[in-house]
Amino acid sequence: MKVLSIKEPWSSLIINGYKEYEFRNLNTKYRGKILIHSSLKNDPRISQFKNLNLNYHPGYIIGEATIKETLEITPKLTQELIKKNPLVYTPKINESKYAWHLVDIKKYEKPIKAKGNLGLWKFYSFNEVLELMDNISYGWKSKTNQLKTNIDDTFFNEYELETPKEVIKNKIGVCWDQVELERYYFRNQCLELQSYFIVYYGSNKCPTHTFLTLKKDGTYYWFEHSWAKYRGIYAYSSKKALLNDVKAKFIPDFLPSKYNPNNIAIYPYSKPKSHLSAKDFFTHCENNPNIIKDLEEVIK
Repeated sequence: MKVLSIKEPWSSLIINGYKEYEFRNLNTKYRGKILIHSSLKNDPRISQFKNLNLNYHPGYIIGEATIKETLEITPKLTQELIKKNPLVYTPKINESKYAWHLVDIKKYEKPIKAKGNLGLWKFYSFNEVLELMDNISYGWKSKTNQLKTNIDDTFFNEYELETPKEVIKNKIGVCWDQVELERYYFRNQCLELQSYFIVYYGSNKCPTHTFLTLKKDGTYYWFEHSWAKYRGIYAYSSKKALLNDVKAKFIPDFLPSKYNPNNIAIYPYSKPKSHLSAKDFFTHCENNPNIIKDLEEVIK
């Protein structure tokens, strides 16, 4: 959903019903629901509203509203709004060119922590990201910009890691690419994001899978799209429980019936550079410690 970051006290004045116009120098053609985000930086004039006893939540989404229309600020509109509420409208209306008329304003009882941004920016729920990822098919882009829907013998030499915007444009990506797109969609949320690379070294094909985990309010989530069999969002009480579950599912789906458990590795890895080759992507992941021995359960 689209979000508008507004400094305090103006954001709280909106969601508490004191202010139904947000003043901006830029106009917008967008009409519809938005989330109201309280910026980290306050307006110096915040002290003028201390008698209203507002509770401020800088750095949080504190409510929602609908942009009904935008109006050019004229002397007539200025007079009407100042007459309506001189305390709220007098300090701000003469600083801007447009008034965004907000209706259906709703205050959230539980604010949502989020990073701010300029203009109208986007904030997605877990399910909204999963729906967006459904636009992406499993496949890969070669160095010669060919889009392929199967992993063939040319993959290791011809693969090139896509940027998130390339994945959106091409509508295709293997798990390595899709994790970066998922990371991109969650970039404005205050979540603990971690991607993992699980690999089995005991065969020529060297099967791998990458996946994204998220931590929110003390709960760990496995966010999965590219692995169609387990597409969804799974919640766990601990990181180790999550990793053990992914490992348990990886073994029967990717490994031979007779395998060496010592050849399984799991590497946490950071955001990689774009357009890495398959070999360089392996190296990027393997430069991190193998955490397989840190898991509570040994699955054989």
